[in-house]
Amino acid sequence: MHRIHFISGLPRSGSTLLSALLRQNPRFTAGMSGPVAGLLGTMLGEMSGRNEFSVFIDDEQRRRVLKGVVENFYADRDEAVIFDTSRAWCARMNVIAELFPQSKVIACVRHMPWVIDSIERLVQKNTFQPSSIFNYTVGGTVYTRADGVAKGDGMVGYAYNALKEAFFGAHASQLMLVQYETLVSDPGKAMAAIYDFIGEAAFQHDFEHIEFDAEAFDIKAGTPGLHTVRPKVGAVERRTVLPPDVFNRFENDAFWRNPELNIHGVPIV
Repeated sequence: MHRIHFISGLPRSGSTLLSALLRQNPRFTAGMSGPVAGLLGTMLGEMSGRNEFSVFIDDEQRRRVLKGVVENFYADRDEAVIFDTSRAWCARMNVIAELFPQSKVIACVRHMPWVIDSIERLVQKNTFQPSSIFNYTVGGTVYTRADGVAKGDGMVGYAYNALKEAFFGAHASQLMLVQYETLVSDPGKAMAAIYDFIGEAAFQHDFEHIEFDAEAFDIKAGTPGLHTVRPKVGAVERRTVLPPDVFNRFENDAFWRNPELNIHGVPIV
């Protein structure tokens, strides 16, 4: 029987790098965001009152079906520990707690202005390829793009609100936050904390040789480089491409940096 954990959190905050590191351990399998969370959400909807046959479905049947979606998706994997990735998992903490009470959710976070900066940098880099992030639309400015990703159903806004829901919610005991800044500057510390959190024996990771290939997916999404991982872990100092007012707009959004707000004692590394 597999042990299942979940990777979630903010976009452009190290989840792909984390997956690339985790999969170095032969006991683990991990990857980029996949379809499982979406399948789970679809099944929840199909078994709801909008389906005229929902009167024949009780909660125990729903539980078995939903748990089966996750377990059967990975039934052919030989690895003992599964890490499934989706920004939606932070908004599904109640479902995870019911179906997999022993599972953990590792949420990747990053100082918010640099999340917006990273997205804008990708857009500016891929001059001739409109991105799926903005529904392949052409035009707009850094301001409209920042507004688009930051709104409640945007790429960043949704993930940010889901993260707050998980952090302040009833099932925060299953949650851990991994800061991008720590992951790239002190990966040994970050990985040791993760292993301790999920109750796995320590493993010697190679931070000098990282492999992850999602080039075909990124090209189809019109955003080459979206899941590119540098071959060596390390922090890169750079100037932002955002105008000062856009950068400053998100400067104070990293609530996890305020210890007084961590009312549930969520581990943060």
